[in-house]
Amino acid sequence: MRNMRFVFLFLLVLPLHAQHSVSPGADQSRLLALENAWNQAVQQKDRIALDMLIGPELVYVDYDGKLMDRTAYLASVQSPQPRPERIINEAMNVHLYGAVAVVNGVYREVGTKNGKPYSLRERFTDTWIRHAESWVCVASHSTLIN
Repeated sequence: MRNMRFVFLFLLVLPLHAQHSVSPGADQSRLLALENAWNQAVQQKDRIALDMLIGPELVYVDYDGKLMDRTAYLASVQSPQPRPERIINEAMNVHLYGAVAVVNGVYREVGTKNGKPYSLRERFTDTWIRHAESWVCVASHSTLIN
């Protein structure tokens, strides 16, 4: 009976181990690159790039508490105001959980809104899931910080 439990546990854990052994370092690097690509896509208001980065079930909580689904988020990025000129990640950490990853960090955004300059510094948490060989973000939350 004890051996059967071991075999059952081994068979249960094997797929998780196989996902991690593919190369956690490669996944972490890929996710960091995707976070930077997201910044560039927002800065350039690039809908096509954003379509590849975010999942259809996206839940987005903006720094002001506004809750948006994918459609509302994409509309907010496409709106003429604000106009981000530069979005840069200052720090990021990736935590992998098989086919799920949580990325948290800090980024700075500068630009203009209604003709006036603005500067924001925000802490964020993004949740990514693996679809086949790619990653998509399904949840994002940011909070203003000094």
